[in-house]
Amino acid sequence: MKDIKSMTLAELTEDLAALGEPKFRAGQVYTWLHRGARNFDEMTNLSKALREKLAAQYELTCPTVARRLQSARDGTIKYLWRLSDGNCVESVLMRYHHGNTVCISCEVGCPMGCAFCASTRGGLVRRLRPSEMLDQVLFTQLDSGLPVSNIVLMGIGEPLDNYDTVLRFLQLVNSPEGMNIGMRHISLSTCGLVDKIDSLARQNLQLTLSVSLHAPTDEIRSGIMPINRRYNVETLLAACKRYFERTGRRISFEYAMIRGLNDTPEMADILIKKLRGIAAHVNLIPLNEVAESPLKPSYPDVVRAFQQRLEAHGIPATVRRTLGGDINASCGQLRRKYETETGKE
Repeated sequence: MKDIKSMTLAELTEDLAALGEPKFRAGQVYTWLHRGARNFDEMTNLSKALREKLAAQYELTCPTVARRLQSARDGTIKYLWRLSDGNCVESVLMRYHHGNTVCISCEVGCPMGCAFCASTRGGLVRRLRPSEMLDQVLFTQLDSGLPVSNIVLMGIGEPLDNYDTVLRFLQLVNSPEGMNIGMRHISLSTCGLVDKIDSLARQNLQLTLSVSLHAPTDEIRSGIMPINRRYNVETLLAACKRYFERTGRRISFEYAMIRGLNDTPEMADILIKKLRGIAAHVNLIPLNEVAESPLKPSYPDVVRAFQQRLEAHGIPATVRRTLGGDINASCGQLRRKYETETGKE
């Protein structure tokens, strides 16, 4: 059966026309889908005959909540969603003064192997479908009762490893007839798939590209991020320059502060040199400790000194606010814990 929620309005209109339905019916169905209808029977302005016809020909995805944790400190809500095949992915709803942001996953597991990330433990299981990405936004909003205004593709998985699906998801979530979330309210994070960065630049989508850099030298970056052996720092930064030249959008560089490894004044100076000539913002991230990893977070005074060194050389740098620390809000941690407890591993 076709995955109806992964279809665009134009595709749905064509499909329903082939079933003898008028054009406006597709708009009605599409609206129900993007309001989070859990089954076709909820679509009460459709005839029973049409609802039965849809149920016979289309699959309608609807995840269930496997775990829901809410921070007592800041209200952050972390969801572990169980998908139709039993696999689980995570989403995190974060509250900011400018609106509510949901961080979503794009894969079950991750093939990238970054040393500091819980998501990659166990590798890639499978890639998500557009509907399964959209569901994370829709059902987070419905369950929490809070409107979502911003989306971050920075959960489990590498977005550009699931490139075509991510593009379709962006098209769906940006649709005026759907959730209508603007591209400038969407951030996409990548560990550095250069060929896909170039492809994304040609789309000129006006979203925010966040590049997980985490180290300014090949020696250190290759040690913690295997992707660097394929696309080294110089190659990655060249792609970032091309992206800015094509889109006019400033790059956000994610930099996890790791004690004694990438947080020294010398590392800051190398980073300053490497980012010269790039329209960049550096987001310094207090490292989330992962049980299986020996890496430790930098001390707060070291993080501040690193930030001040960058800013003194004209590079905007902020320290990411830590949210949901009491609920393991770093993506991948809850899924791993759940799989261990339920014996799925």
